Amino acid sequence: MSKNDRKAYLTFSALVLALCLGATLAQAHDDDDEDERHERHEQHEHSKLENQRHASNIQNKQLKEECGSCHIVYPPNMLPAESWRALMDNLNKHFGSDASLDKATQRELSNLLQNQGKGRAETANNGQPIIRISQTSWFLDEHEDEVSPRTWRNPKIKSASNCGTCHTKADQGRFGEHEIRIPR
Repeated sequence: MSKNDRKAYLTFSALVLALCLGATLAQAHDDDDEDERHERHEQHEHSKLENQRHASNIQNKQLKEECGSCHIVYPPNMLPAESWRALMDNLNKHFGSDASLDKATQRELSNLLQNQGKGRAETANNGQPIIRISQTSWFLDEHEDEVSPRTWRNPKIKSASNCGTCHTKADQGRFGEHEIRIPR
């Protein structure tokens, strides 16, 4: 092979190598773009799922009137059906108040809450259904490590059941992390 042939061969080889390397880098860049698009899509989907998980569209007018006259209307998916049954069966002793309803209204709201309640039952140490949302395992998982005992004692908050104080859209059934404002 002559010196010119070798030079042409090396030039040609370098050109092919450069083209292959360029194509590889372009493909890698496209993959990065695709990964970024996929990540943005996943974040958007996560946000939608997070909103769905933390939102409950409470449409029942009677539920809003009866329960909402004293406190926020807690979304049915915050307690299991068995817990709602126990709660609704004892409205005459509803956390220190008599929240009794006429039998037809009680039956209607109890059915609604039980049908929309989450499926897995939770029981307290005494084997009874948990009727305080603030004692459910998911509530404790969400709040125990993130909310200090001092925060719960804040006079503006008063207790863990006062969701609307920190969750700015609790009255709409929305409890997402981006809608939290803890009073000082």
